[in-house]
This record gives sequence, structure tokens and C-alpha cells, in this order.
Amino acid sequence: MNREEARKKATKLVNQMTLEEKASQLRYDAPAIKRLGIPAYNWWNEGLHGVARAGQATVFPQAIGLGATFDTALLGEIADVTATEGRAKYNAYSQEEDRDIYKGLTFWSPNVNIFRDPRWGRGHETYGEDPYLTKELGVAFVKGIQGDGEIMKAAACAKHFAVHSGPEAIRHEFDAVVSQKDMEETYLPAFEALTKEADVEGFMGAYNRTNGEPCCGSPTLQKKLRGDWGFQGYFVSDCWAIKDFHEHHMVTSTPAESAALALNNGCDLNCGNTYLHILKAYEKGLISEETITESAIRLFTTRYMLGLFEETEYDKIPYSEVESPAHLALSRKAAEESFVLLKNNGILPLQKEMIKTIGIVGPNADSRAALVGNYHGTASRYCTIQEGIQDYLSAAGSDVRVLASVGCDLFRDRTEHLALTQDRLAEAKIVAANSDVVILCVGLDETLEGEEGDTGNSYASGDKETLKLPQVQLDLMEAMAASGKPIVLCLMAGSDIDLSYAAEHFDAVMVLWYPGTEGGKAAARVLFGDVSPSGKLPVTFYETLEELPDFTDYAMKGRTYRYMENKAQFPFGYGLTYGKVVVTDAVAQKSASEAIADSQSAKVTITATVTNQGQIATREVVQVYLKNTDSPLAVRNPELVAFTSVFLDAGETKVVTLSIAPRAFTVVDENGVRREDGSHFRIYVGCSQPDERSVELTGVKPVEIEYMK
Repeated sequence: MNREEARKKATKLVNQMTLEEKASQLRYDAPAIKRLGIPAYNWWNEGLHGVARAGQATVFPQAIGLGATFDTALLGEIADVTATEGRAKYNAYSQEEDRDIYKGLTFWSPNVNIFRDPRWGRGHETYGEDPYLTKELGVAFVKGIQGDGEIMKAAACAKHFAVHSGPEAIRHEFDAVVSQKDMEETYLPAFEALTKEADVEGFMGAYNRTNGEPCCGSPTLQKKLRGDWGFQGYFVSDCWAIKDFHEHHMVTSTPAESAALALNNGCDLNCGNTYLHILKAYEKGLISEETITESAIRLFTTRYMLGLFEETEYDKIPYSEVESPAHLALSRKAAEESFVLLKNNGILPLQKEMIKTIGIVGPNADSRAALVGNYHGTASRYCTIQEGIQDYLSAAGSDVRVLASVGCDLFRDRTEHLALTQDRLAEAKIVAANSDVVILCVGLDETLEGEEGDTGNSYASGDKETLKLPQVQLDLMEAMAASGKPIVLCLMAGSDIDLSYAAEHFDAVMVLWYPGTEGGKAAARVLFGDVSPSGKLPVTFYETLEELPDFTDYAMKGRTYRYMENKAQFPFGYGLTYGKVVVTDAVAQKSASEAIADSQSAKVTITATVTNQGQIATREVVQVYLKNTDSPLAVRNPELVAFTSVFLDAGETKVVTLSIAPRAFTVVDENGVRREDGSHFRIYVGCSQPDERSVELTGVKPVEIEYMK
């Protein structure tokens, strides 16, 4: 049903409620109103990479890994599966009258914040550091969750609006001060696109203040959202963020004042309990009944759009959809597309016919935690990297022997409480000595990087203090390098890790992120060459933290590939394959229908010839970067403006077309106004950025096009 029709029904229903009943519906755990036939509804559900925290579900790779796929169609499929499983679970739970937390149809995903600093512990919940990539993947995700039917399949929610990316330890009191230029250029585009291009149903405010105003009670942000962009859905606070108004931000004095500030500034729903004070705020004249009524109408409009008060086509989705074989296969495919190969001296893919013994070493080799990231569901089976390799070899009828050692703890100095330090290091050395090749699995998991309060990394509240791995893992890496055996390093982490030692000493280096519960199967298929890796870094891997501004500085200068001034260790957009795909020719022209009118806002179409000059078939990501060479307001470095996936057999050539949106040719001035300025542009078409480091690593320069508007 369309929004207008849903709102009419919501208005009629809400107008039958008492003031107390209306106020009660603005809580995330909205109670039943039996006299009106309204069941209880819990708004809080998570679906970042599959249905989360509600029991069995398909667990896809963590969002940062999905970002590395550069695959919008895949994101749409994953989101659709998440909505399907969410509906299946909702239908079954409702039959049991179970309306608890994490069992509704309002998924508080995706997280489209910009991963501007590698220290941020929650960065792996995002699609990376680039506004365009984030926007494209976020739009695809929202469309997949919500569907295109008469009734919404489920409701997506863009979070955390608007400027939010650490530090976690001070998020409840922090004021993110941002220039209007950075706001429009970097922090807002994804949120705007999710509103205008995907009609996202929900928005969640951030914990922090932005330019002095708490995000869950900000008139400036609400004007942008509901005024400039025309958002008509519901707005929810982050959880217990409204109590921060009086406890930490000190912009109000009482819970009633905080509830009023939030509600009067467009926050319809409270994740937390501060809205228990709404009636007190009303009695004091801080809130009008009209304001309470409007928020209740918005919330019931969403519930009507989800078809929660009538029979719908989605009521028939059976519980058998949960973790179905097709969904698990999609999870494995997503993992395969997400892996980023950073170095390969020819050792990969592994030739099992040439190997008698494989050593699998490292704290993440047989770790379930390293598969799932955070905000995850519960799988019926977890396939770790170690298990995946063992199963793969067994299924192939291979007699390759597998030896294994954890090597060290994730960060503690011993694995057994009563043992001496480095109690598994000797075993790892023995495994290496007895192996023909070693798969070394190091990294982090959600106990070391994640959300404040959720991780065991209490000294940094989930954020990282360094780009280096814990010392015990560095010691293990040195021991493996000293073995003299061929080493393939597999990094399982959700962010930039210093891989300088690995790149210098090991034969191959691959980033697996947190690859989901099918991650082990995917890793085995990629390592043994059934599938070529094809992921690209969605974040910059820096040489040092010293080159970055302070963590609390939200200015973009010097941050991310778009503004950085130094060489990256591994650049955004970089990733090798087992093939050798090269863009040999590219042409840019205004879209035909628009070119006739010589429109200044015409789309530009890129036609590129792509050839796999290698011996192995592979998927590849063709990327288009743009640099405005005239305007002093332009972003410092060429920035991503288009990308597409292409699959090529060995020796195959294909022609692909990509479109550059008119917006890509605009700049943003210091007042945050986006406009056209300059007529000379450079367009780069290739399989990486055009920066010096990418060319050095790939040995290939993107095709360069001089373009004039």
C-alpha cells in the first residue's frame, strides 16, 4: 500500500487512542492496545548481514566484506534473503505470540556511516570509507530489504544520522564538529541517496552531537532530512541516546526535558526508556499532544505499510526459508567475492597434487568468532577456515595431510592458564617444519574491535589503538617466516591492519574480513583455485597512524583515499585476481538523448574494452575515477564515480558500459552548496585507482580520458 493510504489508516487508528496510549506507542517495545486490536510490537531488530540476534539465520559476511565485493546486485540479493528470513521468523514467532526484541520486521540496518578512521571499532559495520560506494551498496541493500511489492517485505533503517565514526569511549558526550563542505561532500551523500533513491523507511540518530546539537534532537539535521530531502518515514534514537542529553551532553536538565527535545525535533521512537517521561513533559507544557499524535501516526504508517494489520502475500513465507541451502550458497558466494588478494608470488592457487602436507596455523584458523563479525545471527553450522580446507580435501578424495596449531591466543600471552608464555609457539614451528605449505590465519574478532560495551577490548572501548596485530601474533608471524616454508597469510579482521611485515616475508597475503559462517568453504575454494579472488579494498590500508589527524578530528583533510597526501600501504580499490584483467580502451560521451540538447546535467557514458590476459577465469571490478582539474573546490584526488562487475574467461574480451551521474561533475563550496565549477576533467578507467601506489602494485595504469563539459 502506498504511504498516503497507509497514513490515512494510521491517522484513523491513532485518533481513537487516548493520550496515554499514543505516548506508549513511541517506545521501541510498544505495548498492546487490546481494545483497538493492536498487538504488542518490538521495533528493535538487526539485519546488518543476515537476521541478527533472533536465533537461527543465515550469517553472511560482515558489512565491510560486502563492501569489498563492489557488487550492488549481490547486496540486493542478500538484503532480500534477510527480509525473507525475517518474515519467516516473524510469521512463526507471531503464531506463538512471541513479540520480543529482535523478532519484528523493522531492521535497524544498514550502517552507512563513513569509515573515516581505521581506529574506529565499529567501522566493519559499514561499507567502507567512500561516499559513492557506500551510497550504491546502501541503496541496493535498502531496496532488497523493502522489496517492490504492494506491501513492504521488511523496513530498512539508515544509521547513524549523521556524523558518527568514533571514538567509541566518548560517543555519549562527544561533539563531532564538521565543516559544511565536509558534511555535504562526505558525510551526508549516502543518507541523502537512501532517502531519495531507495525511499528508506527509517532513520536512526547517532549518540554524539554534531556541531553542538545532539543528533537525536537536532533541528538542523531534521530540517535537512524532512525538509530538504522530503523524508516521510519514522525516526528512532540510538539506544539510550536520549538520556545522554541530560546525563552527558548536558543540553537538558531532566529526562522530561530530554524527551521533549527529541520529540519536538522529529525523533518519533525511543530506543531506551526516556519516553516514559513524555506525559510528564506534556503536563509541563514542553510537548503538545499534536506532536505526540504526529509521531504515533508516522509509526503506525510504517506498521500499515508492512501489512501488520491485514493478510499479506508474505504471511505464507514458511520457516523452512530460514538458513535454506540456497541462502547458504549465497553466503558462500558473497564470501568468495569479498576476499581481497593483496600479494601473490605465484603460490596461489594451491596445487593440491603437488602438496603432501598442509599446515594450518593461527588463532583465527579454527575460530567461529572470526567468521561472524558483530550484529550476527546464530548458524546451525560454522565452517572455519581449518574445517573448510579439511572438508574440501576430503571431498576431493585427496590424501593431503592437514596439520594444525593455534600458534598463540588472539592477544593473551598464553592459551592455557597454567602454562608458560607462548605455550603454542613450539607446536606451530613443528607444524611448519612438517608441512609443504602453511596457511597462517591471524587477525581480530568482535572481542577486539566493535561497539563500546560489546567488546572485551575495554581499554579502548572497542576502538583500536594501533594498526598492528597483538604482539603474540607478531611473534607467531616471525616464527613462521623463519621456518623457510611457503606461507599464505589470511587476515581475518574488519579494518586496516599493518601488513608491511607480511607483504615482505610471505608468499601470499589475502584479506578474508569476517566472512560469515560459510567462510571456510569459500576460503578453501579460493585458495585451491575453484574460484578466483576478486574483492577490492573498501578502505585504505595506511602505512602508519602518524600520518592521520587526531581520531577526534572530523575534518576530512588527510583522511581516506580522496584526501590523503601520502602513499598507501595498500590503496582503496586495490585487489588482485588469479587472472590479469586489463582495460585496453575506454571512451566517454554524453548520453545520446541528453547530448542532443547539450545539457550541462547530462549523464556521461563510459564504454570500456576489457580483456583477461591471464590464464585463469575471473570476476573483476571495473572502476571509474574522476578528477576535476579546474576547480579549487574539487576533492584533492580522483574519486570513485562508477563501477561494475565483469566475468571473463582466460583470454576473453568484453565491452562494458558504465554511467557517471551528473552529480559527479559538481563540487561543494565552503558553505556546503553543491554546484558546477570547472569544465576540464580527467576520467580514469581501470581495475584500480590511478594513484602511483596502485600502479606500482598492479603493474597496470588505468586508461586516462581528458573530458570537457
